[in-house]
Amino acid sequence: MIISDPPAKVAHRIVRVQDGRWQPDDDVLAAEEPLEIRLLWYENDIARRKSIAITMRTPGDDFELAAGFLRGEGIIAGRDDILDISYCLDETEQPEQRLNIVTVTLRSGIDLDLLRLERNFYTTSSCGVCGKAALDALDIQGCQALPAGPTVRAEVIRSLPETLRKAQAVFRQTGGLHASGLFDFSGSLLDLREDVGRHNALDKLIGHQLIEGQKELSDRLILLSGRASFELLQKALVARIPIVAAVGAPSSLAVNLAETFNITLLGFVRPTSFNIYTGPERVRT
Repeated sequence: MIISDPPAKVAHRIVRVQDGRWQPDDDVLAAEEPLEIRLLWYENDIARRKSIAITMRTPGDDFELAAGFLRGEGIIAGRDDILDISYCLDETEQPEQRLNIVTVTLRSGIDLDLLRLERNFYTTSSCGVCGKAALDALDIQGCQALPAGPTVRAEVIRSLPETLRKAQAVFRQTGGLHASGLFDFSGSLLDLREDVGRHNALDKLIGHQLIEGQKELSDRLILLSGRASFELLQKALVARIPIVAAVGAPSSLAVNLAETFNITLLGFVRPTSFNIYTGPERVRT
């Protein structure tokens, strides 16, 4: 069976209303489909399976999304914890859903916190966990504050949004996707992922780096196309990214996380300006 990714964009017939004129036209929409992430591991040679998450995403880069999600939630520590990632080709599943289910097979002997898998992840925005509890959970998870350095020039920060926008192929066609871009400290774009969900775009970006063997990204910075939430800062922390820049505003809890774990957080990044919320010592004029 030949497996191909579901489309990332979908054609749609519309009516454009402009200057009092109604005109039929063709448009392109960003595709959105559910993705279920399942775990498979072995205990005493007995296969154990568990569905751990369902997220709405733009189809494509699904394996990277799954890997990045597991890394961000502390379920895996690196590429060596993954034996295989595959779509679910079980004949019992409906054919149209098989490419919406990803199974991650974990290495033998991995230490899984089953109680953590049983409860809802605290990073879900609707979970009701207070800010201090969320920060304490990161501390319990073993996250350490980032060390000092490196630094980046202010003009490099100001150049990031335009570089990211020019590289967003699907966004140019649909106008409906978030993006996360991975940059070096000279402002060169190293990697980019797009998705209808901000969290998914970052999971895909970090997941690709993890699959390629990059466990930590301490010599990189990221730009987020939207706002900077607690969940996105948490994912950056686990990946050990020292500088997080966003086109939009940060939340108060995102700023608290950045302060606690020594992450430089920048918001409202524009070609002429940006705000530094934490860690100004990493930005030089």
